[in-house]
Amino acid sequence: MTACEDERVEGRADHGAGTPLAVRLRELAATAPDAPAVTDDHGTVTRRELDARTNRLARRFAALGVRAGDHVSIALPNGIRHVECSVAAWKLGAVPQPLSHRLPPAELAALVALADPAVVVGLDPADGRPWLTGDEDLGEGEAEPLPDVVGPSWKAPTSGGSTGRPKLIVAGQVASVEAVLARAPLLRIDRDGVFLSSAPLYHNAPYMFSLMALLHGHHVVLMGRFDAARVLDLVAEHRATWLYVVPTMMGRMLRLPAEVRAAADLRSLRTVLHVGAPCPPHVKRGFLDWVGPETVIELYSGTEAQANCMIDGVDWLAHPGSVGRVQRGRMSVRGEDFRELTPGEVGEIWMRPDGEGRTYSYVGASARERDGWESLGDMGSFDDEGYLYLADRQTDMILVGGANVYPAEIEAALAEHPAVVDSAVVGLPDEDYGNVVHAIVHLTGRSSPDELREFLRGRLAPYKVPRSIELTGEQLRDDAGKIRRSALREARLRPAR
Repeated sequence: MTACEDERVEGRADHGAGTPLAVRLRELAATAPDAPAVTDDHGTVTRRELDARTNRLARRFAALGVRAGDHVSIALPNGIRHVECSVAAWKLGAVPQPLSHRLPPAELAALVALADPAVVVGLDPADGRPWLTGDEDLGEGEAEPLPDVVGPSWKAPTSGGSTGRPKLIVAGQVASVEAVLARAPLLRIDRDGVFLSSAPLYHNAPYMFSLMALLHGHHVVLMGRFDAARVLDLVAEHRATWLYVVPTMMGRMLRLPAEVRAAADLRSLRTVLHVGAPCPPHVKRGFLDWVGPETVIELYSGTEAQANCMIDGVDWLAHPGSVGRVQRGRMSVRGEDFRELTPGEVGEIWMRPDGEGRTYSYVGASARERDGWESLGDMGSFDDEGYLYLADRQTDMILVGGANVYPAEIEAALAEHPAVVDSAVVGLPDEDYGNVVHAIVHLTGRSSPDELREFLRGRLAPYKVPRSIELTGEQLRDDAGKIRRSALREARLRPAR
């Protein structure tokens, strides 16, 4: 029996624990059948339509062999059908497993082998297992409710993390209303709002928040792809109350022409949540000034969800640069000898749940664990008041002639230049210093490496100023706003081999 099969058999013991997610959606449809449930670039389905369509899709899954505890891989672009696939999986007690719809065949094959889904929707797995194109007609067929069931897990997203090796992170919460919505108040996901998701659903955060919002009666609005100006139009058109963004998106919205921003009607927004990467201070302040500090909240956590920190804009102005205090679970900053460090000392951030059992399980990886604590590889420090400040991952740190250089500090300084869209800083080998600092800079205006270095000399110590600067017109971050520095460094070392 494989590790994946072990998890599914174990999970079946949890069936019946709590209220099935299908029951909540059925109740929402009965309360307001014609209320919009999900909108994408092509149309809208009501609550009643969503319930009926997902009953039909669940029966189609079942006919292909999907059973309770199975994975259903969803390799579709953002849209109504993506959401319908997750709901249909829940109705069978199966576990929805989102994948990128842009995966090349080799990566798709590796992930499908890892997940071993009963069916794939979207991309053809090419290994003979059942699959659907994702555009099947759901307007006809048996739409009566299926037997209610609570699946062993409500989601199983993938992650490459900092290693680039794919893994599944199977949520430890069963697919019940009580388990899935336990954190909704902390995230300000209230009843019957309008949720606008600007990021791909194959990333955990937008996927998770969109489904939690749906279960809380929100009208979920999905963007096919991010466009800064269109975000503003959609907020106004749908009177969005809850907006999900990452810092890269925030920066692009702030760079819109002044007249476009001034004309934007954002008065409906009650919550703007950002997550996914450290937010440059000037971007954070710009957003706080624009939508109000009480509206913006920042979440620091991993998909594994052992613990999290949160901070709103009001608190951030009093503790600039912090990601907040621990709200759930426990965190500890420790040195290489695993000694707990004092406030102000930078070390590795270790986490553990607080009396709620395991919050996840891996397929294809093992946790970095010690004495009941787990680490995702992040570095940081607490202050005297318990506020956490992130530093670069230890694997990203550059040792230059014996001095530690943290890429995020240089990237933050570059971000202050008006022509810089984004940057990534890596270390390249040097016979004299061991490593030198190399900056890859995405420009939106005119500048030169010499001009950028001169700009940085007024902001950084000399040894931190990049020895070399590479200009690019390509986006440096993935759709979740993350920079994979190890991959960027590896690509620049290849020509020298």
